[in-house]
Order: sequence, then structure tokens, then C-alpha cells
Amino acid sequence: MNGTPFESKNVLITGGLGFIGSNLARRLVEFGAQVTLLDSLIPEYGGNLFNVTGLEDRLRVNISDVRDAHSMRYLVQDQDYLFNLAGQTSHMDSMEDPYTDLEINCRSQLSILEACRNYNPGIKVVFASTRQIYGKPDSLPVSEDHLLRPVDVNGINKMAGEWYHILYNNAFGIKACALRLTNTYGPRMRVKDARQTFLGIWVRRLVEGRPFEVWEGQQLRDFTYVDDAVDGLLLAAACPQLNGRTLNLGGDCVISLQDLAELLVEVNGGGEFKVCSYPADRKRIDIGDYYSDFSRIRAAVGWEPKVALRDGLARTLTYYRQNLEHYV
Repeated sequence: MNGTPFESKNVLITGGLGFIGSNLARRLVEFGAQVTLLDSLIPEYGGNLFNVTGLEDRLRVNISDVRDAHSMRYLVQDQDYLFNLAGQTSHMDSMEDPYTDLEINCRSQLSILEACRNYNPGIKVVFASTRQIYGKPDSLPVSEDHLLRPVDVNGINKMAGEWYHILYNNAFGIKACALRLTNTYGPRMRVKDARQTFLGIWVRRLVEGRPFEVWEGQQLRDFTYVDDAVDGLLLAAACPQLNGRTLNLGGDCVISLQDLAELLVEVNGGGEFKVCSYPADRKRIDIGDYYSDFSRIRAAVGWEPKVALRDGLARTLTYYRQNLEHYV
């Protein structure tokens, strides 16, 4: 995609100092957009100023919280695009502290959309949703027509946040769509703990020369490299035919977790892991096998993953070998 749709446009990214937000910001700056990043920098949620190293003079950072309606009212004004990526991503945290998850992933989404409706109704909004809202699949691959049946508080609140966006598109004309992301990985992801993705912990342990755990390694998953996810977000923003729609992203292949661990060790040139049973608290919200049917977005705008899993893992390991100190 060339930079034409975003050149000289005003773009706001909530969660902009986080994993996906910062990678998206880098692409938009290359395209000549005027980028503002909103991030709370609350330690548990993944924002990291190092993620925009080298871009400090080419974008604006606003340290604020999507729960602050007054800040959102001000920030959405005069924006052409809003990439709404801020969220509480930990499934376990949502079960232990459901009210905070409700505030961030549900109530704040409604507040953001109200700010758009009242102060900038011409904005285009792209919401980062999640495959977690499907729950345990009835059939594979999972298409957008699959029943939504979340297994944890996070999934329920993300589902509500997604549907607020579709409702505001349909009822109020706020141009909005949602992408259901699945196991996004790559440079700048959180590796401090498993709040964002288990793959981050695996990468950290390998780079540190320590073994990592694989829980019941026969589960199947697909993985989206962050550059491919950014492509999807940009297409969703630029293409009016996606307004009012929810669409899956996916990966270039389906792989078991044990095979993924073996591939990661191979790409790393060494390392160790052990297969363990699921911890009981995680087992009760586990969804089993999951991989995406992304044919709908491919048919609509031509999106499909370009970065092979092996290549994505290699790029990720290289990044953290060079920069791990900034993420732990």
C-alpha cells in the first residue's frame, strides 16, 4: 500500500506506545501522517517509550488514559483516523479484577465513541478486537459467522467494545469497523510476562538462555506477524467497503504449540523447553484449538499474511537479542 490515504492526515492511536500501536505508528510516519499517540504507560498494559525511539521528533505523545473522557473529547477533535488499540489484554487479570477490565475494554470504548459522535462525527475508527470472543470453537477454521461465546471476562468486554463500534457505525454514521486479531507477535511485543502473549515469554527465555514451558503442546494455533497486522489495520482504515464489518486476521500456517516451540528453538540456534500440564486457573478459560478463516478480508480488500512464521520468528529473536534490556 502506498502512503496516499494517510499522507498529511491526522491520526490518533490509542495504546500507541504499545506493541501493535508503535509498529503502526512507524508505518504511518513513513507515509507522512501527523500521528498522535495516546498511552497511559500503566506498567501492566505494555506501553513502552522505547517503542518509538528515533521517532520522537516525528510524532506527538500524550500520556493519558482512555478512561479519561475529558482527554478523549479533546484528542479526537480534528483527527481523520482513530486506531483504537488501547485495552487490557490479560485474560487472567480480567478474571481476577473484572471491574478494571470492564472500565477499559467496555465502558471506555463507549466513551470514546461518544466523543467521536459529539466532537468529530466524520472520523474513521478501526477497533482492535480479538479471536478470544469466539470462545471454544465448534469447527475449524473459525469464520466470522461462528457463534460468539467468550470464556472469560476479557472476551465478554472485548465483544461488547467491538459491538459498540458496529452500533455507532450503523446508528450514528460513525465510520467504524473491527478486526479480530489472533496471536499477533513480533518486535516490540511485551516479553516481561504473559499478559500479552505467551510467545513473548518463550522469546525472552530463549534470548536469556533459559528453558521455557509449553503447556500441553498439541493445541493448534495460527500467528500473525505484526507487519501483517499493521497492513490489515491500514487497509481497514482506508477502505470504506469495510465500514460496519467485523473481520478476522490470521496466520500463514497452522501449527501445534510443541511444533512452534521446536521451530523457535531451531531458528534461535539452540535452547530448551519442557512440556507441562496447564495450570488449573488457566485451564478453565482455555479455548482448545483455534485458527482463523480470514477469507472475508482477503476477498474484500486482498489482505493475507505475507511474513512466513519462520521468518517472523527470526526477525523477532534478532530484535530482542539487540534490545531485551528495554523490555524486562
